[in-house]
Amino acid sequence: MEKVMMKLAGMTCPSCLTKIEKAVDNLDGTDQIKVMFNAGKLKFTMDPDKVKAVDVKAAIEKMGYEVQGIKEKELN
Repeated sequence: MEKVMMKLAGMTCPSCLTKIEKAVDNLDGTDQIKVMFNAGKLKFTMDPDKVKAVDVKAAIEKMGYEVQGIKEKELN
């Protein structure tokens, strides 16, 4: 498992948070999804054998939001 944090832009209201959380949750291999509206960040864990951070980025950008940065850390 890997822990991932993404810096997001384009969220204008709390419903954006819900949309992003649902989109990431629908991807196989993601878990513990949390969007922090005020900080403009998304945190989640993922199974790199099932999904890649670029797949999550693409799903978010497809909805019209911008991913400005990605940090990944392998969990032991």
